[in-house]
Amino acid sequence: MIVGSVSENRDLEKRISITPDIAKKYINLGFEVQLSENYGSHLGFEEKEYNEVGVKFVSDEKKLIENVDIIIQMSLLDEAKTSLLKSNQIFIGVLNPYENKKKLDELVKKKINLFSLELLPRITRAQSMDILSSQANLAGYKAVVESFSIFEKAIPMMMTAAGTIPAAKVLVVGAGVAGLQAIATAKRMGAIVFATDVRAASKEQVESLGGKFLTVEGTENLETEGGYAKEASKDFKKKQEELLSETLKKIDIVICTALIPGKKAPLIIKENMIENMKPGSVIYDLAAVQGGNVAFTEVDKIIEKKGIKIMGETNILNKLPTSSSSLYAKNVFNFVSNLYDKENKKININLDDEIIAKTLIK
Repeated sequence: MIVGSVSENRDLEKRISITPDIAKKYINLGFEVQLSENYGSHLGFEEKEYNEVGVKFVSDEKKLIENVDIIIQMSLLDEAKTSLLKSNQIFIGVLNPYENKKKLDELVKKKINLFSLELLPRITRAQSMDILSSQANLAGYKAVVESFSIFEKAIPMMMTAAGTIPAAKVLVVGAGVAGLQAIATAKRMGAIVFATDVRAASKEQVESLGGKFLTVEGTENLETEGGYAKEASKDFKKKQEELLSETLKKIDIVICTALIPGKKAPLIIKENMIENMKPGSVIYDLAAVQGGNVAFTEVDKIIEKKGIKIMGETNILNKLPTSSSSLYAKNVFNFVSNLYDKENKKININLDDEIIAKTLIK
């Protein structure tokens, strides 16, 4: 069986889906691996590295897509390439079924087996395949680094003969994987960290990392069975707004990570709250591409309002493409291993397996 991948549009996506280390694992499992020319060269993965483990490079992407049994990408290919997919092929990626529903429905009609990895169930057996966690972890780290880089004061407390510089105060909104990594990173760099989340279970996790959890009075636990956040009631939102308005008066840097799967990101930091903040403060909105948690957020721009800088990017992981590709490639390999019947050397789409059933687009 052939596993393959073609180059993404590098203006939008610098990550790759198969690294040389992972290509070797596929080959050891019994697959042939085919990639398009210069597949990983922009990340320093030269063709020689791939050739040494047995990868075959194909100059004609059309031929590659038509020949492979399993194609692995970061996201859905463009229309011209997608049209080349054939019945019974397997396509694996982050397919965003909420936004791409129409395109995916057409591919399902063609009997293409589509697996969207952001739909993985949150169960112990799926942890090694959890692309949302591996990528969000890096995004949370990078959001802190990016916001600290444009903050014009020192982060840790510094005691000098000339006086003391106080530690920066950081607020993390949303304590999922990205938020928890943001808390840990900010703490390591010497900041005082506060965090808030609609899920009551987050309190213990935030405090274990040295953050102070801000609790909304009369908190309701807004957590789905799958461990994701769900939408809050109007009463909760009002109380959260009041708490945030007061907190933001003393905060230097805000990292926003709040997302609801399949919906527009909730607007949490509103215009009137920003007016309460100190000039020179920075807000990094990790939810920017899904509408943003912050009033005024514009994707790929730094917006300045009353001396406060607000930033967010289409794909922050384009700034960590080597690390994020390495983790993504491992996640997908573990997913493919679960699909592969090693004894009979064939793919087994076993719908009794919760991992397979929940990620398959029907």
